[in-house]
Amino acid sequence: MADFRTNLANFLSAKQGDLTQQQFARKIGVHQSSLNRLLLGEQNVMIDTLQRICKRLKCTAGELLDD
Repeated sequence: MADFRTNLANFLSAKQGDLTQQQFARKIGVHQSSLNRLLLGEQNVMIDTLQRICKRLKCTAGELLDD
């Protein structure tokens, strides 16, 4: 069963190609350490951050949040 961090990691690898975590974090307006904590499940995603992630990845919040 997938969770947000798994879905986010999958979308990142599928849609961002060669972008590093730092580059993607910059594009969505967060620090790389914050993005890393999201991917590790150590931090909950804020709604505004989720919206920016979805816009950049061209996906819906439901696609990232559904398991």
